[in-house]
Amino acid sequence: MAKKPFQPDDHALWDEVKKSVSPLMMRKVVAAKRKHHRSPPLPALLHAQHKHDVHHIPDKPRPMHKSAPPPLAAFDRRTAQKLNRGQSEPDARIDLHGEGVETARIKLLHFLASQRHRGARLVLVITGKGSSPFARHTLHGTTHFHAPEREGKLRREVPLWLNEEGFRIHAVGFQPAHPRHGGGGAFYVRLRRIMEN
Repeated sequence: MAKKPFQPDDHALWDEVKKSVSPLMMRKVVAAKRKHHRSPPLPALLHAQHKHDVHHIPDKPRPMHKSAPPPLAAFDRRTAQKLNRGQSEPDARIDLHGEGVETARIKLLHFLASQRHRGARLVLVITGKGSSPFARHTLHGTTHFHAPEREGKLRREVPLWLNEEGFRIHAVGFQPAHPRHGGGGAFYVRLRRIMEN
């Protein structure tokens, strides 16, 4: 049986049909791409996870925390020498002598924060020497302030507070005061610059 030659209308129809179909090979490629991008069903995903790591629990997103302030440090040599010789004046002072422990702690934290924000770099914290009969002597310096006969309650607590994270946000370090600023009953506290956090 002889084929009928294409008529012009047949060519137009054939062109429309060709546009609506894709070659069989292309269908396989498109199907493979869709399959590749489709996520596996949940049971298969759980099974695969269980198979690789039985004890793995997905991590929850962790909130961003500021890093803890650095530990307290000794004053630089030049500053320490000037303070030990009584050649420096503190920018501000607070007298906690006679305060209860909890009240003194709150007042000290507020004082350090406010002085730091005002730009102060060195403050004097007066704790009192305690009621020991030996508390009146005027020894000072980094090797003397832990002598047990010199300890009053606040004098013992202030160094512990200054080492806490909430205080280290504001304080860089501390050392006992010169006798003209209170000696055994006071501390110099060096404050951080505002950008130092």
